[in-house]
Amino acid sequence: MSNRARLRLVGISAAAALAVPGAVVPMAYAEGPAPAIDVQLAPTPQSEGYPRQNTLVEPPADPADASIKLGLTPYHAIAPKLNELQQTSQRVSAEVLGQTVTGRELYLVTLTAPESAAETKAQDRMRERILRQPEQAAKDQGLAKKYKTPIFLNNNIHGNEWEGTDAALRLIEDYATSDDPAVLEALEQSRIYVVVTMNPDGRHDNTRANASGFDMNRDFLTATQPEVIAVRDALLRTQPMVMVDLHGYVNGTLIEPTTPPHGENYEYDLFIKHAYPNGLGMEQAVLDLGYTPEDDGVNPPQIPFRDWDEGWDDWPPIFTPQYAAYHGAVAHTVEIPLRVNNAAYDLPEEELQRRSAINTDIAHAAMTSSISYLQEHRGELLADQIEIFRRGVTGAEPVEVTDEIFPEIGPEDVYLTEYPRAYVIPVDEGQRSAPAAARVVDHLIDNGVEVRTTRRPVTIEGTTYPSGSYLIDMHQSRRGLANTMLGRGTDISDRVDSMYDISGWSLAALWGADVATLAEDGPRMPPAGRPIDAAIPSGRVSGDDDLLLELKDPSDVAALNHLARSGVGIEWLDDGSILVPEDAAEQAESTADAFGVTFTAAPDGESGTPVDEMVVAAAASSDELWALNEMGFEVREVNATVLNDGFDYSDVDALYVSTSAVAWSSLEDSARNDLASFLRNGGGLVGRGHNGTNLNNELDLLDVTLERGRSDGNGVVAVDNADTAIASAATTESFVYSPAWFTELGEDVTVDQRYADDDVLVSGHWAGTAEEGGQDAAAGQALIVSGVDNNGAAALVGSQPLFRAHPKGQYPLIGRALFWSALQD
Repeated sequence: MSNRARLRLVGISAAAALAVPGAVVPMAYAEGPAPAIDVQLAPTPQSEGYPRQNTLVEPPADPADASIKLGLTPYHAIAPKLNELQQTSQRVSAEVLGQTVTGRELYLVTLTAPESAAETKAQDRMRERILRQPEQAAKDQGLAKKYKTPIFLNNNIHGNEWEGTDAALRLIEDYATSDDPAVLEALEQSRIYVVVTMNPDGRHDNTRANASGFDMNRDFLTATQPEVIAVRDALLRTQPMVMVDLHGYVNGTLIEPTTPPHGENYEYDLFIKHAYPNGLGMEQAVLDLGYTPEDDGVNPPQIPFRDWDEGWDDWPPIFTPQYAAYHGAVAHTVEIPLRVNNAAYDLPEEELQRRSAINTDIAHAAMTSSISYLQEHRGELLADQIEIFRRGVTGAEPVEVTDEIFPEIGPEDVYLTEYPRAYVIPVDEGQRSAPAAARVVDHLIDNGVEVRTTRRPVTIEGTTYPSGSYLIDMHQSRRGLANTMLGRGTDISDRVDSMYDISGWSLAALWGADVATLAEDGPRMPPAGRPIDAAIPSGRVSGDDDLLLELKDPSDVAALNHLARSGVGIEWLDDGSILVPEDAAEQAESTADAFGVTFTAAPDGESGTPVDEMVVAAAASSDELWALNEMGFEVREVNATVLNDGFDYSDVDALYVSTSAVAWSSLEDSARNDLASFLRNGGGLVGRGHNGTNLNNELDLLDVTLERGRSDGNGVVAVDNADTAIASAATTESFVYSPAWFTELGEDVTVDQRYADDDVLVSGHWAGTAEEGGQDAAAGQALIVSGVDNNGAAALVGSQPLFRAHPKGQYPLIGRALFWSALQD
């Protein structure tokens, strides 16, 4: 495994990271470094056939496993079961995809008839031709007969939605020994890939999230969690034609396809023609089990595409099935019916086990029905996956789904996009942030998107970008995923009333790198080399005297924290950049190499405020704690109990508050006095949203009023940045989720960032009028404010810069605000 890949999975210290060029290391813990889990991903030998008999390590029995109460399989019993099945059947192969941050393993089981090494190699070649040479693959009748069509069954991504795992184990055991002709045919003609449990930590602990506090079914676009990275890589490697993701709990069983809006970068005509009939097949399989509302409490299944107007959409690519669709899969979420988690977990064991048994039956029915659909329609599914990739490679126009193609379609289901000819990510002087550009490029490559480098300069709309810039040619098989990541997106506020989750995202807008768009009818494509395997190392030092580090990227902030922790005599300048003295040139060189950051020559005579190690006390969500740690801050998680017990502020520099964990009403008088004294004596406060502003108001810091827009609004917004230490280096786009802004500003309040005066929402969904908290109400209003008085220094934020470890280009806003607030007199 490459250093770059390993660092994404293993929490290490910034000092250790110095050995690795370009490293920005996410730390999953609020206090201290994450344990160094060495994630050894199982290789896929090209010369090895099937079965691949890997003996799994069997963990010790753990009676505290939350699944036991439900009569389900505890995590510690999975490996012994899979080892037993491998020993008794040549159809079962098990491998370890990766590990969680606590060290539990993720198992992938492959069910297929035995293959020789030569047969497996031939399958690999055919899969690659389908992806890379789809026109040739479409004409190859031998491929159509011999290719083993893959299906991918993902289970237990939400830890306390258990039963998919047990259904999967039942399926594996059945297929290991069955003499059913349909099973034997499926094993001969297909490969069935099964992730037994994607969230073993949550399964054990009875939590939806993983051990780092992440809802992993919101992480597939950004892939920050080791479990998501492992499953993402398995999806790329297996290239399934059908994918089913088992969840709970919706009664009756919810079976996708979804309501509008539909992702505008799908080849939706090819998707829905299979997704709907397969959904109907799963529905019938569930009904055939015979469970009823009267006798069992099980309502009939529902298919949102057919039964709902809106509210369960497939618009964002953050969910597992929606992400899988960009790799050619007909993908479904299935929500089994009977709740056994949350408050229901306290029901009597007999009732819980009754419900779990029914849920397991239903999950199993959904799996077997989908395998049957794959077998019955394997020729069509293969041809349509090839066609998805052919359209990408040839740059074909998207096909509008009409009722002639699919009778159940309506105009509300039609979402199309216009693909550009290419994207260019500049390098050198044409790029705002070298580490941000490298991060975007590496992320694209990790997701299977082809990236090349230009051999000559390219001019787009009057701007010339240097030779060696990154080129993403949109005539490639995974163009839908590339455009989903790099496009600015669309404002869909007027197309639907509500959305299930986020509606706007964009690596180009939110990750801090400059990305230029080459239109289909624009200049000629520049010549470029072969696809690259990784971004060019971005660390660089220019200058021989004092150096300057601008804080434009999480890597820059992480480099600053590393230098401060190393005792280098760095200084904070009034514009929010960092001065590194000439005598620290050696440390600057090693830091540039380790973090991929750029140091430039500082203007003569610059001086500022000395910067020491930054310690942040934080009352924040799990994703925000993750982001703070990724930026290299030493973080101490606090809440009302911690503060009431007499928290020691002596070595804390700033407080970050975004949750109600330190609500003023929960603090005792002594804790209130300690907090106020900390701020009066030079500590800083950065507050986000309603909770941060409320604390600010109680402490009598900034004189502001927080206004809140429609709570369901979210997406990428256009902003104007002031020439301040907090905002001068910020991007011109940010992210909001339940948007807010500040009004009635006091005389001493500085506006660091505002919403744009018009065209506020770049992409996403934010409905309503000016009176109802819509976009117009926010236009021109203050989004980030700051100020200092005798009670202390504070910065308040109305946006979501640290949201779900996603808008990485916005992280430095919080980093600069923390340093600014702690360095005021």
